Amino acid sequence: MVGLEPLYALARAAISRPQDALVCGIHWELVRHGYRCLGTGDQPGTDERKSELLPAGWEANKEVYTLRYKSTDDAHELLLKAIMVEDSMILNVMDRSSQKVADVTLAVADYINPEHLDDFHKVYKNTEELRTRIASGIIAPLGGPAEKAKKEPEPKRDEHWDENPLRLPPRQPMGTRAPSRPSPLSPFAVGGEDLDPFGGRSGGMIVDPLHSGFPHPGIDPSSGIPGRLPPGAVPPGARFDPFGPLGAGRPGPDPDHLPPPGYDDMFM
Repeated sequence: MVGLEPLYALARAAISRPQDALVCGIHWELVRHGYRCLGTGDQPGTDERKSELLPAGWEANKEVYTLRYKSTDDAHELLLKAIMVEDSMILNVMDRSSQKVADVTLAVADYINPEHLDDFHKVYKNTEELRTRIASGIIAPLGGPAEKAKKEPEPKRDEHWDENPLRLPPRQPMGTRAPSRPSPLSPFAVGGEDLDPFGGRSGGMIVDPLHSGFPHPGIDPSSGIPGRLPPGAVPPGARFDPFGPLGAGRPGPDPDHLPPPGYDDMFM
C-alpha cells in the first residue's frame, strides 16, 4: 500500500487501538481513489481544505469515527461513519451530492495485528483483501471521481514512399542528391524521371526496353548489335531505344518498310 507508510508515521502518535490503525488504512484507500479529507464531524468547519492527511482529532471518539471527504473533481462529497460493534467495524458512507449510501462491515482482527501497532511493516495484514472490500463496497456503489483515461499516442511508423505507389517521394533538401535510381524491376519506376527531371532518377514516359522492368539477359548495346551497330557506338549506361527487334532478324520482307525513293507503284 504505497503512500500509507508515511501517513501511518504521521498519525502514529494518535493510534492507540487496532481500530485506529484500520481507520487510517480506510482513509488512505479513499485518498487513492481520488478523495481528500475535509475534516471531522457531520458539519463543515471554518477554513477547511482538501488534504491527504487525517485531520486533528480524528481518533477522539473510539466508538464512532466521523470524517468528511470530497472528490478531487468536486463531484462527490462523502460523510463516513465508522462504528465499532464489539470486534467489528461498520462503515456507513453517504454521498451527499447523490444521497447514495454504502455499507461495509469489517472484522478488525482480519486486517490489523494489535500487538504490532508500533511497526508499520507488521501492523497490517490481508491488505489486498481490504482494498478489494473498500473498492467494491464503497467506491463502486457511490460512483467515485471521474477519471479521464489517458491514451498513449501510437508511435508513427516510418513509411517508405515505395510502399505506397500513390504517394510522391519526399522532396530532397537543398544541396543533397536524390536517392539512387530505383530497381528497374520496380513497376512503379515508370514516370519517375518526368516527376523529377533534375533528380537523376530513371523511369520516364519513354519506354526503354532495356530498363522497362523486364530483364533482358545478354543484351548490352555498348558491345554492339551484330548487323546494326558496331561495338562502342552506344556509350555504357546510356538509354538506348533499339530501332529494330532485338535478337535474330525476322525472315521475309517487312511490310512496314518504306518503298525505294521514286517508286510510286502502290499495287506492287
